Amino acid sequence: MPQEPTRSIALVIALTYLVAAVLFIVGLKLLSSPRTARRGNAIGALGMLLAIAATLLDQQIIGFRWILLGFAIGTAAGAWLALAVKMTAMPQMVALLNGFGGAASAIVAIAEYHLLLLDPAQRATDVVVSIMATTLIGALTFTGSMVAFAKLQELMPGKAITFPLQKALNFALLAAAVGVSAWLVVDFDMPTVFTALIVISLVVGVLLVIPIGGADMPVVISLLNSYSGMAGAAAGFVLHNNVLIISGALVGASGIILTQIMCRAMNRSLTNVLFGAFGATTTAAAGDGADRPGRTVRPEDAAVMLGYARSVVFVPGYGLAVAQAQHSVKELATLLEKRGVDVKYAIHPVAGRMPGHMNVLLAEADVPYDKLYEMDDINREFDRTDVALVIGANDVTNPAARTDPTSPLYGMPILDVDHAKSVIVIKRSMNPGFAGIENELYYNEKTAMLFGDAKKMLVAVAGEISKA
Repeated sequence: MPQEPTRSIALVIALTYLVAAVLFIVGLKLLSSPRTARRGNAIGALGMLLAIAATLLDQQIIGFRWILLGFAIGTAAGAWLALAVKMTAMPQMVALLNGFGGAASAIVAIAEYHLLLLDPAQRATDVVVSIMATTLIGALTFTGSMVAFAKLQELMPGKAITFPLQKALNFALLAAAVGVSAWLVVDFDMPTVFTALIVISLVVGVLLVIPIGGADMPVVISLLNSYSGMAGAAAGFVLHNNVLIISGALVGASGIILTQIMCRAMNRSLTNVLFGAFGATTTAAAGDGADRPGRTVRPEDAAVMLGYARSVVFVPGYGLAVAQAQHSVKELATLLEKRGVDVKYAIHPVAGRMPGHMNVLLAEADVPYDKLYEMDDINREFDRTDVALVIGANDVTNPAARTDPTSPLYGMPILDVDHAKSVIVIKRSMNPGFAGIENELYYNEKTAMLFGDAKKMLVAVAGEISKA
């Protein structure tokens, strides 16, 4: 039988948990700035290491064989993923991690439920309620995250998937999950009903995410991150583990705050994102641009426009990530700065496929943090900008968000690149972006289209500038 920890070990565990919690809070604070994010990540990881070490001191652990095996497998898998996953696949990776976090919490709750079936004396009401909450939130987080992963990985359509009475069915199933949870709190000894709760929760996770279109994926990822934190906090109550409660609450709260920030950046409510089915229909593509004389330029033409400009603003988007062109854009910026050109980067909060996607890519290329400007700051600069170079950013530069009340994007704050004196857009084709909406910017008389792979085009433009 496992033994309770001695008083001295219990004190060490409690103090270590306290230090770990403080490190979590400090690390989270440092993550709020690109300058300190790397240090914050390291501090948070140190806090988690201390929390794990303290937990392993608990003498209620029967044996370490399976724990050490899991530790080895997890470490190997994590190291491999960190080295193998490309930056373009980072949003999918985040979705997977959210799902794994929810699944882990749900598995803990399921295990505790079956333990309490055998030991009715331990069925405190708070623990039973926590088990039900953890199961529900953890299960729907898992399947919802897997759907988000599949959409981002293009294993299923990225657009919103809808069907008649979908919202009514979603609400009914969610209400059923809550009702079954309450029923199990009152009458615990019903494993069949508990299995039904698991199944309903898994289905709810799928149905909540499939009607969300590709343009809303950054919001969905941050929301699912919050769900995984809430599931972890609830699991902490199940296990009476204070550091799990604190860390889960931090993740849950920060995820909700980030979700609200992303919604404000799109000028939409969270309910509209979750139930609006944005992107369910797509606008017809306009062709590949090859038959549009006068609207296309060659790399040497773009080099002249950029090389003789006084100010240039780079506007990165998902096309930059797909082409892995972050280093190429940094090299082009360096060349322009040597010629005396003032270079800035415009970062839209929802550019890419996850919160902060563009910041992460540009940081990887060692772009100085003071060159990155948020939307509200850079929009004041476009009127004085000679050339805005848009690299794959589609929906976040579409003037229809300001001018067309019939557009699904209408009201969404965008980067005002059309206010620049000239605009160059690097894009593979005239096809609409992930939201499925054609960009009016591409038909602006000030816009020149440079068709091709972003990395190849940037390298070609840089080569032409080097020759001058």
